Amino acid sequence: MEIVSYEEQLESIKAFQSTIRKSENAFANMTQKSNNTTLLQKRLKALYIGLALLENVWNQKSHPYTEEDIAEARLVLVGLFPSLESMYAKSKAGSPQKTLLERRIKAFHLAVQAMNDLVN
Repeated sequence: MEIVSYEEQLESIKAFQSTIRKSENAFANMTQKSNNTTLLQKRLKALYIGLALLENVWNQKSHPYTEEDIAEARLVLVGLFPSLESMYAKSKAGSPQKTLLERRIKAFHLAVQAMNDLVN
């Protein structure tokens, strides 16, 4: 896994935490409206795993996930890149949205690297 500064580590962890909070809120709203939440549940699990692996690599925190869980989470995160990159391309230079997306993309890339190191 690539070596990143402490600041980038913090930004990546915060990016995951923010994404998880937003996804949990969306899940709660969708559940209230009786919408299908299968895809969102899969994404949330991938986000939890991604965060846990970054914390494992950088802070030596243990995690309960199997190689199968990690491999599945990796596929889900990789599948999110096209939409994130599309939103990034459409966002205005210097906007808070663009900064948020930069950090999120970087965090997801780092998590996928950590997953590759564990699964391969």
